[in-house]
Amino acid sequence: MANSLRYEVLNLYKNLLYLGKEYPKGASYFRSRLKTAFLKNKDVKDPEKIKELIARGEFVMKELEALYFLRKYRALKQRYYEDDDK
Repeated sequence: MANSLRYEVLNLYKNLLYLGKEYPKGASYFRSRLKTAFLKNKDVKDPEKIKELIARGEFVMKELEALYFLRKYRALKQRYYEDDDK
């Protein structure tokens, strides 16, 4: 069971690292924060606690995806629609 959790943690880290490339404050800022967060929890041995941390990481991943989709939507809307305020 430990190997499957290890695989999930590594997969989560890789996915978050990939999503961090487009982070508004910069990829290096995101990378350092991500590394700090994972190193803080490196000594956790309880499988249930690891699963909770993985779930929190997946939530963060979904939030990042939503942030990026919203940014792209706003850019497209601004490009193709006129402002009604003017």
